[in-house]
Amino acid sequence: QVQLVESGGGLVQPGGSLRLSCTASGSISRFYVMAWYRQVPGKQRELVATITNSGWTNYADSVKGRFTTSRDNAKNTMYLQMNSLKPEDTAVYYCNTNQAVLQWGQGTQVTVSS
Repeated sequence: QVQLVESGGGLVQPGGSLRLSCTASGSISRFYVMAWYRQVPGKQRELVATITNSGWTNYADSVKGRFTTSRDNAKNTMYLQMNSLKPEDTAVYYCNTNQAVLQWGQGTQVTVSS
């Protein structure tokens, strides 16, 4: 079973940027669509962005134009570049496939606050 480890979160002021990474213990190239999710306590996990092996991306309306995802299959890693962060982006961020077939990692906390 592929293990996922998210990193790169932290505390940032509104308008700031962060780059999250998701490193898998095995190959992610066999998963055509990978995804980023986020979750706020007491709420359901939200799909934030997806990316195919071909590099096609899709984003939730709430992050469109501010977030960019990419993947490096050779490194078994995917990334989420987050710009113009807002307080409402505060959440724990996770990666998985778009069908969430892999075991969830521990996530990485992103806090946007002044």
